[in-house]
Amino acid sequence: MESKKYTIKKSVVGEAERRVFKIDYERDLNADQLEVVRTVDSPVLVIAGAGTGKTKTLIYRVAYLVELGGNPRSILLLTFTRKAADEMLKRAASLLKSASAEQVAGGTFHSFANMTLRQYAKILGYGEQFTILDDSDAADVVNLLRTRLRPEKKSQRFPKKETLIDLYSKSENTLTPIEEIVFKEYPRFIEEIEDILKLKRQFDEYKRKYNLMDYDDLLKNLKELLSQNEQIRKTVAGRFSYVMVDEFQDTNKAQGEIVRLLGTDKENVMVVGDDAQSIYSFRGAHFRNIFDFQNYFPNCKIIKLTENYRSTQGILNFTNKVIEAAKDKFEKELYSRKKAGDKPAVVAAETENVQSKFVVQRILELREAGITLNDIAVLFRSSYLSFDLEIELTRANIPYVKFGGMKLVDAAHIKDIISFLRVIENPQDAVGWHRILLLHPGVGPRMAERVLDNLTRQGTQDNPALEESEGKIPPSAEELIGFISEEGRRNGQPVEYVESVLRYYQPLMQSKYDDYSKRQKDLEMFASIAERYKSLQSFLSDLALEPPTESVVDLGEKDKKEEQITISTIHSAKGLEWNSVFVIWALDGKFPSMYATDDDDAIEEERRLMYVACTRAKDNLYITYPMNTYDRESGRIFTKPSRFIDVVPQDFYEKWNLVFE
Repeated sequence: MESKKYTIKKSVVGEAERRVFKIDYERDLNADQLEVVRTVDSPVLVIAGAGTGKTKTLIYRVAYLVELGGNPRSILLLTFTRKAADEMLKRAASLLKSASAEQVAGGTFHSFANMTLRQYAKILGYGEQFTILDDSDAADVVNLLRTRLRPEKKSQRFPKKETLIDLYSKSENTLTPIEEIVFKEYPRFIEEIEDILKLKRQFDEYKRKYNLMDYDDLLKNLKELLSQNEQIRKTVAGRFSYVMVDEFQDTNKAQGEIVRLLGTDKENVMVVGDDAQSIYSFRGAHFRNIFDFQNYFPNCKIIKLTENYRSTQGILNFTNKVIEAAKDKFEKELYSRKKAGDKPAVVAAETENVQSKFVVQRILELREAGITLNDIAVLFRSSYLSFDLEIELTRANIPYVKFGGMKLVDAAHIKDIISFLRVIENPQDAVGWHRILLLHPGVGPRMAERVLDNLTRQGTQDNPALEESEGKIPPSAEELIGFISEEGRRNGQPVEYVESVLRYYQPLMQSKYDDYSKRQKDLEMFASIAERYKSLQSFLSDLALEPPTESVVDLGEKDKKEEQITISTIHSAKGLEWNSVFVIWALDGKFPSMYATDDDDAIEEERRLMYVACTRAKDNLYITYPMNTYDRESGRIFTKPSRFIDVVPQDFYEKWNLVFE
């Protein structure tokens, strides 16, 4: 009689117990981190609180899996940047004193998609040698098709190529119909929806015809490949014994689905993230992914990392209360073995400028106390909220680097306004004239040069050269010259000039920028800064002081040795930390923005944004807000501190009152 074979499966856990490891995991990791590293026989959801050693835990888990003796190439580590994956694998190799860890398949979702699609592109109707379009290439293709689609409609408003690319990308990443995004975010283009949709179809056809994929296509096509062809899905997923995903709270719907498809058979997936730090919905991140993981894998094990190695307990007590009010969350309370330290300070300032002066003075005091400028940061909700502070920092000779958004004088629409003001102050300013002339319909570079030549020779008032050329220059240029001449004749305050220019500039801005409504806040802030000056010359002089041009991300080692504080949007500061952190403009109506107050999901993301900002601080946290701030656009006066601070009991922070000498 033929015998039936029955296979005793290899016990990974049993093997681990008998194996002698190079690394002393129990010594190097806390109990929760050790559990994450050693849990290899079930799907795992790791909720890693801010500052709890998430990256270290991932590195040790890579090393542990390599030490178990499997093929390193059967381990897949997906991160959001190639640099992050490379650094993790190098550190794992360093721990093991072996290069084997660097053979782990590490990279971004996009690089993994590219590698996989190269093998199966024909099934999707592409050739193996497809070309990947970067954002600028994709925008150029859209622009080409846009011109072909509407050759006779150049005068009508239609989204610019950058706007179309953003619109199409958001639709792909959030799996939201284009029509819905247009109605919600670009209502002025509702009448053009038919052509917007037609252009999207032509764009997709063009890419397929010429064997092209953009970044969004890589994810869309990989998801399509894995979901529509079961045999290929099994083959691709079968290559990996273990799948790990970092920053899972920042994945979009397509990426969440790819993770599910890869882990369905072996349930060998571990994802790491923090629901309290999900702040990138504007990039397409899907907050629900981290909660849906339990639906994808009902047998998943949830492990929480709650020991914080960054902040004092005083700061953690405060931040725990900030996030406690969140509607959807994984319950956790961060703790630290560091001393309690000072409580965070909540500082109410009379005006925005008083807020800026406080921040500057406190930075100088911290520097005197031995804290380097490199270890100090000022964070804010939106880029325009730092403009007043930038002027005060420059006055106090405090070097700074800004990232996330534009510096005041770098934003194109602010440059436009400054050019108007420079020409009013100095009609011979050829550079300023050239910029504002080109804003006007019918004025190209050659026409601008001709008008400019006349202006710089004769001036704007009673100009015979202009009279001779009457009818030869566009009416819009004549209107501009008249406006500058009229403004130059009166003796007004800087804010009066700014408000006059803003009225003139408004239709030009609407014509030039599809997102002009978003730029409006910058202009309002610019006008409020002008109110503090008595002369246009002194205002322009302060604005012209040369600001730092580097971004923090691009600083070289040489630059890092030179002390400078960091000022940053909160979105750009995620993952970073400083000894002392200022969170400015914590004013209801500004943070959270008044535009978020009617949307529950938006308010919850704003709350998480406040949490991310406050958890960047190690020892000192200052939260400031100006009182009685008038918002020009809404006509409202904001007076209350952010609702996210209001929910924190006063036992957890100090109130500071500012007193002038």
